[in-house]
Amino acid sequence: MLSLEPGTVTGERYPELFQQGETAYGKPINDGQHPHDFFMELAAIYDLRLGKNALLSFYAAPMGDPAMGPTAYAHRESASEDPLASLGHHLQDSTHIADDVVTAGLAWKLMRIEASGFHGREPDEFRWDLDSGKIDSWSTRLTVQPGQNWSAQYSFAHLVSPEALHPAEDMRRMTASLMYNRPLARGNWTSTLIWGRNHILPTVENFNGYLAESTLHFADRERVWGRIENVDRTNELLLGIASEPPGFDERFLTRIQAYTLGYDHEFQFVRGLATALGGQATFYDAPGFLRPVYGSHPAGAILFVRFRPAGNMHQH
Repeated sequence: MLSLEPGTVTGERYPELFQQGETAYGKPINDGQHPHDFFMELAAIYDLRLGKNALLSFYAAPMGDPAMGPTAYAHRESASEDPLASLGHHLQDSTHIADDVVTAGLAWKLMRIEASGFHGREPDEFRWDLDSGKIDSWSTRLTVQPGQNWSAQYSFAHLVSPEALHPAEDMRRMTASLMYNRPLARGNWTSTLIWGRNHILPTVENFNGYLAESTLHFADRERVWGRIENVDRTNELLLGIASEPPGFDERFLTRIQAYTLGYDHEFQFVRGLATALGGQATFYDAPGFLRPVYGSHPAGAILFVRFRPAGNMHQH
């Protein structure tokens, strides 16, 4: 799986209010989302059936997705039309691009248990290469699928030195999620609930993120979606684009709420290619002490053109 974001996202970020996570050129990224690596996944998987109800799996990837968290926002059906990363990305599913991943999993009837080892450092700003390193981190995940259209998971990970600016800080991450999909005659409706927590070991601080999102595909070519988030932000947010001063200690700052609503309409300009025109708006609720920086009613909007290979669900 490849991404052209390193060539289309300038300055190692695109604007997104109140977003935090990773670094670029020695500075923390605030109010922006980093591009993904060119190599989003280079992996091999082998499945071995053990009788009628069991399946043993092995996964290896120089760049891949360890057994941690829900399906990442970039691949979730409930976020399929939202072009922006969730604010809780680095609390919930940022390990979907990790280096040197090895995973073993056992599925039995409705349950699946997995364990992974991987390199815990977040990718650097050079997004065209692979950031290999020793396997120093681990994760485990339990997934339950009680029905064809339901999936729930709980996962736990120990991350060694994930942030380049704080190499002495290890982290433990916990996530839980519930996904539901309802097929419709001319579309489908998909929803996701997610909780994620980062526990910083040296400072014993917890940072939480909560998300609810849903996308409704109807009348073949229409889609409407929404996302609500409630996420903790750190005092790095006050630095803006500046570097961390000497002795800076990252701490809890505040909690931010974000409310997003979007719509797009799909056209068939080129056979085999699904093209959509759409837009969305996000409104934020922030504490009063941030008004000198963000104003009284911070908001963001985006207009976009989306291209996607037309699968069976898009052919008319």
